[in-house]
Amino acid sequence: MHKTTKKALFYTFLFISGIILGQETDEIANTQVESPELALEASVGMKKDSTHNFKKLKLDGIASVVGDYVILESDIEKTMIDLKSQGASTEDITRCRLLGKLMEDRLYAHQAVQDSLLISDDEVGLTTDRQIKSFVTQMGSMEKLLKFYKKEDEASLREDINKINKLRMLSEKMQNNIISEIKITPEEVRQFFNRIPENERPVFGAEMEISQIIKQPKPTEEEKQKVIDRLNTIKSDIEDNGAKFSVKAILYSQGPSKSTGGSLGAVTKESGYVKEFKDVAFSLREGEISDPFETMFGYHILFVEKVRGQERDVRHILLQPEISQESLNDAKSELDSIRKHVSEGKYTFEEAAQNFSDEKETKFDGGQLRNPINYDSKFELTKMDPALYNQVRNLKDDEISYPLYEEDPRGGGPKYKILRVTNRYDEHIADFAKDYMKIQQLALTEKQFNTIKKWLSEHIEETYISVNESNKACDFANNWVKE
Repeated sequence: MHKTTKKALFYTFLFISGIILGQETDEIANTQVESPELALEASVGMKKDSTHNFKKLKLDGIASVVGDYVILESDIEKTMIDLKSQGASTEDITRCRLLGKLMEDRLYAHQAVQDSLLISDDEVGLTTDRQIKSFVTQMGSMEKLLKFYKKEDEASLREDINKINKLRMLSEKMQNNIISEIKITPEEVRQFFNRIPENERPVFGAEMEISQIIKQPKPTEEEKQKVIDRLNTIKSDIEDNGAKFSVKAILYSQGPSKSTGGSLGAVTKESGYVKEFKDVAFSLREGEISDPFETMFGYHILFVEKVRGQERDVRHILLQPEISQESLNDAKSELDSIRKHVSEGKYTFEEAAQNFSDEKETKFDGGQLRNPINYDSKFELTKMDPALYNQVRNLKDDEISYPLYEEDPRGGGPKYKILRVTNRYDEHIADFAKDYMKIQQLALTEKQFNTIKKWLSEHIEETYISVNESNKACDFANNWVKE
């Protein structure tokens, strides 16, 4: 892997919004200073020793100090370089704008500490553990990772990442705290909409609503038992003969994690895995392999690699019982009959979904598909999954597709489905009644933005901030120079 690409991956993991939170250098062991007074001394290149004498400190140049945090000139340059290495467009991103963003991040982190919105060392450590594990997977080994980042040992690398993560997590926690209680009333939404001049109202793209009915053929009991026996054989080979779980997963698993040796990383009780999977994960001890168990995706065996508090690092092997061609043909024929009966008016599509669909997530909502981005029923055509768009683009209003064959990318075996476009919405200028949910979100976003802006203004005034002379000419969005 090219060095620039590796570095981009590293920073992509560590930082949100494409803005990197600055790094420590060999000259300054810690960018958090003990007090505003010491920060001011550092900003002019001086530092007190234990006898209160001053001595020169070699610096690469301090751009600013915000509360207890120092931002180096090199942090700004590194941020710009790393944004470019990630492929981000930097045409409109100025050096001053980057400095302003770094100062905002540190003001949030500083105030989080003042308000006792603390991040535990365990939280930071767990995040760092996950990142290092991912980095090692990318690089191939810990030795290569340490060599690439010029660290002597894992402890020093972990220490650096911990400090960066803690600052980032404090900043995020403070921002979330600022806007967590903000609500928007219908009257505020109406006022927001009415303030927008008619010729400046947003244009919403063409959208559609889609419903579906799924038929998922079931395997025979004989096929189920074949899979269970195969998983038991794999488990025995691992436990009795020392075979590696990860190798067995690469060889035999039918799940999307096959390429990573069945690794799913850290699982918590809040993770989005099905209940049966999490129940097994949290019933095992570290190093233990489960017996075969069933979920909606097939049959699994699960290996708990590591236990860390309420997290489990797990691997699994997924096998799916074979579905006979006869069962597939039966599912397709059943959907053909449903399509015919709906077209003839024997029952509605919604009634058919509720009574015949095998997909629990949609059947009780009349087969209504939900947009995974915002859980709304509408799909904007330009943002739809291309595969789904190709399946419905030629359907006329209320026309039902013929049965479509599909493999579930998450596992779970083959299935057939029929689709119907229930509503279409042409590209249009925002309409208060039709687009209330979108307008409500825009109004809420504006209110959150204004709250953040007010918070920044107030806390910039209250916090010790020093900007060096060469940066005072910047046209900051906020009053960092307090003029």
